[in-house]
Amino acid sequence: MAKVFGLGSEPVVGSLTPSKKRDYRVTNRLQEGKRPLYAVVFNFIDSRYLNVFATVGGNRITVYQCLEGGVIAVLQSYVDEDKDESFYTVSWASNVDGAPFLVAGGINGVIRVIDTGSERIYKSFVGHGDSINEIRTQALKSSLVISASKDESVRLWNVHTGICILIFAGAGGHRNEVLSVDFHPSDIYKIASCGMDNTVKIWSMKEFWTYVEKSFTWTDLPSKFPTKYVQFPVFNASVHSNYVDCNRWLGDFILSKSVDNEIVLWEPKVKDQTPGEGVVDILQKYPVPECDIWFIKFSCDFHYNQAAIGNREGKIFVWELQSSPPVLIARLSHPQSKSPIRQTAVSFDGSIILSCCEDGTIWRWDDVTNVPPA
Repeated sequence: MAKVFGLGSEPVVGSLTPSKKRDYRVTNRLQEGKRPLYAVVFNFIDSRYLNVFATVGGNRITVYQCLEGGVIAVLQSYVDEDKDESFYTVSWASNVDGAPFLVAGGINGVIRVIDTGSERIYKSFVGHGDSINEIRTQALKSSLVISASKDESVRLWNVHTGICILIFAGAGGHRNEVLSVDFHPSDIYKIASCGMDNTVKIWSMKEFWTYVEKSFTWTDLPSKFPTKYVQFPVFNASVHSNYVDCNRWLGDFILSKSVDNEIVLWEPKVKDQTPGEGVVDILQKYPVPECDIWFIKFSCDFHYNQAAIGNREGKIFVWELQSSPPVLIARLSHPQSKSPIRQTAVSFDGSIILSCCEDGTIWRWDDVTNVPPA
C-alpha cells in the first residue's frame, strides 16, 4: 500500500473566504418528483448538445436542456419497467457512429443504455452482482464506459456491441463497495477507482488493450467474448481514513474525497519495479464544510478549471482547481435549499452550475458576473 507523506512540504489548504471571481444567482428550481435525485450530468461528449443534461432518481431518467434566461426545458423522460429500480448514476456516451447514448445504473445492478435519438432502450447489460454506484465514459473513445459496483468490482463495457471487456477485481481488487471510478483524461489505458475499503486504486489496461479493440469487431454473442479479469492495480493508495466516494483525475494528479469535509489533490508516485506500491504526495486541500455524509460527488467544467460540490445543508462550494493555494470562487446558498446535494453538474465553460438534491429538486445557478442588470 502506498505510503502517504508530503515530500518536504505540508499540503496547501484553501481559504473559505470567497474570492467572488464569479457571481452566481439562482435562475431556476424544479421539483422533479418525490424521490431523491442522485446524479446530474451535462453532455460533454457531443458538442451539439453541450447545454443538455440528464438526471436520475427513482426509476426515472430525465433529459433536459438549459435555455437562455434560466429556462430548463424537459426533452425526454424514461421510466424503468421495474418500479423498484432506483438509479444512482448516469453518464453520456455514444454509439460508434456518434449517436448520443445515456447509460444509467442503480440498485438492480442492470445497466440501461438508451439511444436518445430513437428514444428507445438500445441494450441492457447484466453482469454486476449488486447495485451500481457510478458509471463514467471514456472521453477519447465514447462508446467505452466503466461501472463501479457494490459487488467490489469495476467493469469495462463496449456500449456499441454490449460486451463486458474487462473486470477489475480479484486478489488485488477492492474489498468493499466500489463507489467511484474515472478514466484518465489523456492516458487511454488508465483508470482510478475508490470505495468503502478506504482506498484509491489505479489500474492499467495496457496489456489487455487487444481485447478492447476486439470488442468493436466482435460478431458472435456478447456472452461468448473472452472477458478478462484484471486482478492487480498498478497503484494502491490509502489517502483517506474512511469511505472514498468520489475520485477524478486532474491531469496525472487525483482529486478524491471522503466524509471529512474536504477534497484532496494528490500525486501518485508509482514505483515501476514494484507494481502496486509507491508514495502519495498530498498537494492541496479544498475544504467543504458540512460535507460529512457519504455519496456526495463533485463535478468539474470541461477543462477542469473549477469544481463544484454540494453539502448536506444544501450549500454549494465552487473551487478554482488549478491555483495554489486553492481559491474559493463562490459559496452558493439559498434560503429554500436545505436538502443534501448528492451531485452537481458544471457546464462546459463553468457559467452554469446545477445541483440535484435528496428532496427531488434541481437547482440552476447562472454566472451573472458579466450580465448587465435588467
